[in-house]
Amino acid sequence: MSRSVNNVASRRRRRKILKLTRGYFGARKNVWTAAKNTWEKGQTYAYRDRRTKKRNFRKLWILRINAAARTHGMSYSKFMGELHNHEITINRKVLADLAMNHPEAFKAIVDRISK
Repeated sequence: MSRSVNNVASRRRRRKILKLTRGYFGARKNVWTAAKNTWEKGQTYAYRDRRTKKRNFRKLWILRINAAARTHGMSYSKFMGELHNHEITINRKVLADLAMNHPEAFKAIVDRISK
């Protein structure tokens, strides 16, 4: 008896990956094994870097808050500690935005926790 290989499903599976690799350079866009390997590696990078992105943004927010706090004579750790003591719950993303775009609002927060 002859072997059944299900060409329809195999071709569909390959075409799906080749469609996803459209725009890649050289053989990576049209040679099955190169395209598959490149696409899989890209998925790995995407998964990893979604987490790295969160890390990098948190670092950026902390830098901005620290710079703004130091202009008002406080370090970042003292500033965050005082926020916690005064039970002011504003996340770092909002604090960094206030520090960058609304310095008077940030100053109001610093004045509130300095008393």
